[in-house]
Amino acid sequence: MAQMYADEAHEGAGEGKNAPSGWPDLPGDTAFTIKVPEADPLVRAGFPAHVIVLYPFVYESRIDAATDRELTTLFAGHDAFTLTFDSFRRYPGVLYLDPWPHDPVTALTKDLTRRWPEAVPYRGIFGAGLAPHLTVANSEGPATQDAAYDALQAELEPRLPLSCRVQAVNLIIWDGARWRDRAAYRLRGCHDPC
Repeated sequence: MAQMYADEAHEGAGEGKNAPSGWPDLPGDTAFTIKVPEADPLVRAGFPAHVIVLYPFVYESRIDAATDRELTTLFAGHDAFTLTFDSFRRYPGVLYLDPWPHDPVTALTKDLTRRWPEAVPYRGIFGAGLAPHLTVANSEGPATQDAAYDALQAELEPRLPLSCRVQAVNLIIWDGARWRDRAAYRLRGCHDPC
């Protein structure tokens, strides 16, 4: 699937990309993600390592200069933090890394959805949303996932733990063919170029 980040939203749904539940993504859809380049060598899912903060956000045409300023202020009100990935977990068909702690990520999501209540995490398909996670693999079905993911987990576990300093959250936009970066919003205490 060409969609780098949208595959994440299909996890555990048991539905294809053209299912009537709100997929596929439409050009102009947006999302907020945390890039985790330290985990890129572990990911087998066909897109860069990331943790979703909010998918989807508002449609791209609604993000004007005033919205951008509001987002800058919102994210600057949150401290930079470190995520540690030291264990694997599974959703149906998905092997993922569990980022710890969850609280800084969920706090970002809550602030965004409090301000923009129409931005319902995962379009409401998973109720209140999914816990923060980093997808490693999502290509196996029920008949093969246990053996395949057991083997992959055994191969990758020696590379754990890994940590990522989160200094910014990225706004990405689906252009109809791929997810593209639009902006990076710095968190409080970000001293490096974010």
